[in-house]
Amino acid sequence: MKKKIDTVRVAPLAPYLGGKFRLSKRIISKIEQIPHKIYAEPFVGMGGIFLRRTQIPKAEIINDINGELVNLYRIVRRYPDTLYKETEFLFASRQEFERLLKTSPETLTDIERAARFLYLQSVAFGGKVTDQAFGVSIDRPARFDFVKLNDRIRAVGGRLASVTIERQDFETFIKRYDTNDTLFYLDPPYWGNETDYGKGVFTRADFERLRDCLMGIKGRFILSLNDTPQVRELFKNFTIEQTDVTYSISKTGCCNRSEVIISN
Repeated sequence: MKKKIDTVRVAPLAPYLGGKFRLSKRIISKIEQIPHKIYAEPFVGMGGIFLRRTQIPKAEIINDINGELVNLYRIVRRYPDTLYKETEFLFASRQEFERLLKTSPETLTDIERAARFLYLQSVAFGGKVTDQAFGVSIDRPARFDFVKLNDRIRAVGGRLASVTIERQDFETFIKRYDTNDTLFYLDPPYWGNETDYGKGVFTRADFERLRDCLMGIKGRFILSLNDTPQVRELFKNFTIEQTDVTYSISKTGCCNRSEVIISN
């Protein structure tokens, strides 16, 4: 039995490379058509799909190999007010951005570390995780607004109250939480963009490891990837649905990209 989420479509805390905003309605519709008691995401990122779902099953587990992201979720859930107070001292400034970018996370407390990561993700151009650059648009408000952040931190913190948060290799995570009642949603790095989340975080060989892992699970899965011949060949034994997504690349232009939603 699923219950409705009290808050409607909780927004992610900050932009994150690979977020599924344009595909979220389609993917969430598929998720909610599949009966499940356990929902699990091995590559949760900033929770673009997780937070926008409208039903909660009996158990939810999220996972990411990025330690900064996992620390942020832990602090948002346990110390939302303290985290918000920490962000009050931050502002949208190139100098502040570069200062925090150069600051080693290991020299900070967990709360300072969470605030640093949240700030950098909010301000960085394109929600990039590596090779971040200060993002600014002359015709838009600043990318970081700590006043608006207060409600968002509280909303996400409340949403995570009963959620298990892991930091494991995706294969270890899938095997640990796989049951007949589990539904996995997977959003790994796209083919050809394996290094966008850091060196060695996800490699080309991991696609094959992921496929082999999914071949043997008891539960159900939905996997989103970019549409390439290599992806289609690798996952040819599953159901592959092609979908077109339009991305804005300037004020006057856009581009269409083909993506696939893969399932068992």
